[in-house]
Amino acid sequence: MSAGRFGVPGDRAPLAAGEVVVLRDARGRRSLVTLEDGGTWHSNAGAVPHDGLIGRPEGTAVRTPRGTEVVALRPTREDMVLKMRRGAQVVYPKDQAMIVALGDVRPGMHVAEAGAGSGALTLALLDAVGPEGRVTSVERREDHAEVARANVERFHGGAPARWDLRIGEAADVLAGIAVHRVVLDLPEPRPLLDAVATALAPGGVLVTYLPSIVQVARVTEALRDDGRFADVATTETLVRPWDVDGPAVRPAHRMVAHTAFLTRARRVPRVEDGGPSAPRRRGPVGSDVD
Repeated sequence: MSAGRFGVPGDRAPLAAGEVVVLRDARGRRSLVTLEDGGTWHSNAGAVPHDGLIGRPEGTAVRTPRGTEVVALRPTREDMVLKMRRGAQVVYPKDQAMIVALGDVRPGMHVAEAGAGSGALTLALLDAVGPEGRVTSVERREDHAEVARANVERFHGGAPARWDLRIGEAADVLAGIAVHRVVLDLPEPRPLLDAVATALAPGGVLVTYLPSIVQVARVTEALRDDGRFADVATTETLVRPWDVDGPAVRPAHRMVAHTAFLTRARRVPRVEDGGPSAPRRRGPVGSDVD
């Protein structure tokens, strides 16, 4: 169960003290608030007493003394990711969705991620593997691990039993576990490929999250040279919002453009063990090499 252990968005139970809610105004601005008996939320738009929300249905609207209307909702994972405390850059929802899709992350799987960052991707992976699955998160920086732990526990109302957060080197952790999927959010994945190949059985999936196409080119070459990975492909996800106001319909002036490149690869046996041959390299433009 998520969202402060009291309920998820759409539950029929009224909002309760101790529950995390997101307060949204007419301009779409959001604030994460933990409701407390006698508490007050303060903002530039004015104050909102928590007692005016506790015991009321989700979606209740209240007005501040300055006349600003604020709606209280249980936070979605997107709300949490966009407003959570950050120790490292977060993986945004558009990339979370593609990582889950490209990685074919399913209920009941064991997934490993490195590094944990601020815990944004962790939330998506925990949802994807479900109550019977497991997520192992590795973070080498203790300060980032503490931020990730706090964010995940806030959303879930405590540490999920199916989550294992380890502080250490990813190569050491991956070399000692068996998983179905590996996600690497690290600036240099190449030194980890041997550990990844150990953690994954043939058929398993690796997804790397890299901001630079130069990094992508390097890890793609390393994956193809390794001999234990196939089906290597890279994608980039762009999201363009639209403004819809009656007959005035147009693309928004701002869009969620480049954040990272996602490279997926499948674990396979080496060619001498019956695996596929390495792909032929392309030569320079104008050469006679395919």
